[in-house]
Amino acid sequence: MNNEVYQNPLTARYAGKEMSFNWSDQKKHSTWRRLWLALAEAQKELGLDITDEQLQQLRAHLDDIDFKAAACKEQELRHDVMSHIHVFGEQCPAAMPIIHLGATSCFVTDNTELIQIRDGMKIIRGKILLLMKTIADFCLQHRALPTLGFTHYQPAQLTTVGKRFSLYLQDFMFDFERLQTELENLPFRSVKGTTGTQASFLALFDGDHEKVCRLEQRIAEKLGFERVIDVSGQTYSRKIDYYVLTILSGLAQSAYKFAGDIRLAANLREIEEPFGAKQVGSSAMAYKRNPMRSERVCSLARFVMSLPANAANTHANQWFERTLDDSANRRIVLPEAFLATDVILSLLININTGLQLWPNVIAARVAAELPFMATENILMAAVKAGGDRQLLHEAIRTHSMAAARRIKEEGGANDLLERLRRDPAFAGIADKIDELINPSAFIGRAPQQVSDFIEKKIKPLLAQHAGESAAEGENINV
Repeated sequence: MNNEVYQNPLTARYAGKEMSFNWSDQKKHSTWRRLWLALAEAQKELGLDITDEQLQQLRAHLDDIDFKAAACKEQELRHDVMSHIHVFGEQCPAAMPIIHLGATSCFVTDNTELIQIRDGMKIIRGKILLLMKTIADFCLQHRALPTLGFTHYQPAQLTTVGKRFSLYLQDFMFDFERLQTELENLPFRSVKGTTGTQASFLALFDGDHEKVCRLEQRIAEKLGFERVIDVSGQTYSRKIDYYVLTILSGLAQSAYKFAGDIRLAANLREIEEPFGAKQVGSSAMAYKRNPMRSERVCSLARFVMSLPANAANTHANQWFERTLDDSANRRIVLPEAFLATDVILSLLININTGLQLWPNVIAARVAAELPFMATENILMAAVKAGGDRQLLHEAIRTHSMAAARRIKEEGGANDLLERLRRDPAFAGIADKIDELINPSAFIGRAPQQVSDFIEKKIKPLLAQHAGESAAEGENINV
């Protein structure tokens, strides 16, 4: 590593090898060569005078790229595509005359970016599937474990740990469904020409419109695309970038929500992310156990969430058939959006597979708040035992206010139940109060909701995409 130049932390420090390769120069420029080969093959299939020797030479040099020679040539020509055409042609002298025949630079640049976007979304899809599986397992394991629910970050009614995590799981399911839809509908630019009219290809095929249409579709098929964008200027519509970045932003939003809640739960000492045996939480405070993985998720998610606005501006500022002010911007935004999302998902998988749950802390917090929540059940039971509803209600109100004051003023424990037991108005149910405040009686259908959701939605989805998820532990840099 050259320590005297800036290194992108996404590739140097965080991202997985698979996503890093997807946006590498090797992937980019070898894909250019595959596009030139597909163009020549399809042109030969449709009758142009291209020889088998020329195609064989192209096939023989798809990956052995002389990047140093290309860089030197670009210094001379000031054009990246032309420099690579020359270097490729020097390796394939017989094919030099037909490389890039009829095409404009966007034939290789735009189509390659669409391939990288498609392949990047497939990598992300695999990691979302693995993430959903890990969250689903956690949900089922803890579907009936009561925990204090919060609204406005204030104690509310009980829920369960599994039910809370099912909310995160559902968000990621929504993200997966939208990513899948975008993948299925992602179009290829294929061959469109300098302003999108295909005039050069029409000239090559002597005005045969049908052959131009077949050429366009054939190249798309060779690169694994079913759809071709209907019309374009010189570039494919940059609105596609916006749609893709919106999907990644949605994932980042879900990730931030999840990791943010883990950070809050860590403060409550209820749930904590993994922590290595020799991991240091603070350089000064040796006792600290900071949620650094979750904090990193939130940090990167904030970056990814900001990117759709950038893509929106790029699309809006493409004058007429195209301007070049998108190029430098997109060289940064597209790779970094995918790299950051890849890191986020790897971190979440790591966090989920090592979550530490502290049931006794959870139970203690439930016990501290449940007496207030149980008062309605206690009131109903006391009425059934012959009490006066209005008198009982006032007694509960008075005792609740006194118990709350004791907690706030003295820092004491919640003694509401003891106060009720000692009150003659509740003598008829004094020995049943403990039964009335069993936490499991206050979680409603939470366990059933978790089971139903996972059985009806998550398991079929995972089964449908079996074999597509990332291997557990793969490319997870924490």
